Amino acid sequence: MASGSVEREGPVARPGGVSVGDLVAAVPRRLIEEAVEACGLDGPAPDGELPLHLTACLVMALCLFPDEPVEDVARTVVAELSRLDGVPGVTAGPLTASGIGRARRRLGRDVLRETFYRVAQPVVSPGAWLGGRRLMAVEGFGLDVPGSAGNAAEFGPDTAGRSRPGTTPGARVVAVVDCGSRTVVDAEVGPRRPGEEAMTVSLLATASSDWVLLGDRSRYTFATFGAAARIGAATCWRVPPRVPLPVLEVLRDGSYLSVLVDPDLPACERAKCLLEAWSGAKPDPVAAHTVRVIEDGDADRLVTTFRDPEEVTAAELADAHRQWRRRSATDGGPCSALRGPGGVRSADPDLVHQEIWAHLLVEYAVDYTSRA
Repeated sequence: MASGSVEREGPVARPGGVSVGDLVAAVPRRLIEEAVEACGLDGPAPDGELPLHLTACLVMALCLFPDEPVEDVARTVVAELSRLDGVPGVTAGPLTASGIGRARRRLGRDVLRETFYRVAQPVVSPGAWLGGRRLMAVEGFGLDVPGSAGNAAEFGPDTAGRSRPGTTPGARVVAVVDCGSRTVVDAEVGPRRPGEEAMTVSLLATASSDWVLLGDRSRYTFATFGAAARIGAATCWRVPPRVPLPVLEVLRDGSYLSVLVDPDLPACERAKCLLEAWSGAKPDPVAAHTVRVIEDGDADRLVTTFRDPEEVTAAELADAHRQWRRRSATDGGPCSALRGPGGVRSADPDLVHQEIWAHLLVEYAVDYTSRA
């Protein structure tokens, strides 16, 4: 987000036709102001400083136009907001790189996160339903952030888990993605290592009970599977080969009932859970889950909370999971712009969080515009 000349007109739209006006339509001012209030930052801006709702729009616009000079983008945002509802008190002073930097630090890390939670929602898409529920998926990615003492303290080591002079700190985003539109509708941001399991559990605690959540073995743990199951969301997860899945009952479509047991329990407790499962007793969800297993090929095993083949067949579950994995591999996963060169530029960890949430909002706005 480098500064530059103020001699030329600001950007109108990025390639693909998404403009600042589209961004403002997809992320309404009232939701930004609700987020500002929720973060305890409501109130008039200091004299000569940018209002926070304008600053939020500007940070998103800088993600939309990453190669444009800061001041040019700022003028475009002010013009668009002035056209819509007026932006009083904005002078040339705050529209410099230093004025924008001060405004971004006032905005902090949380306002755009709270805005995202208010804005993002699934969309109705053909082919994004299974068993009468919306198909969603848990995905994630890591990204390097600029090396600085603050970023190293916040995000820890690099991709390989190293922490020594010269290595790059790494952040991680875990997201719930609408399988039909490929839109991110919920997310958590944190350090790359450790903490992904805790981030995923926190994310799934707010999942909707009318979703089918798909997940892959790289993101499977007993805790993550249980987090979704506990709130009533259906799940279909590919599990690693090391996960024991004893056959309790073979079903007519070739799938079978089994039990997932918390591997951290003492051996005697795990044995007790297995005996209870064999007897047909309902397991304690803190310790175990009765699941249905679909063997899809030599190495792939899917575990699901859809236990009745009449509700969803093994073939339907396997096909939905394969299609999701194929599409995710083809499009590169969520928020590819954020993971590209220069995606995150801030040396301040608060502003790194701010940029990540801004990118997620911009991606949502691009999807929103394409559906309009």
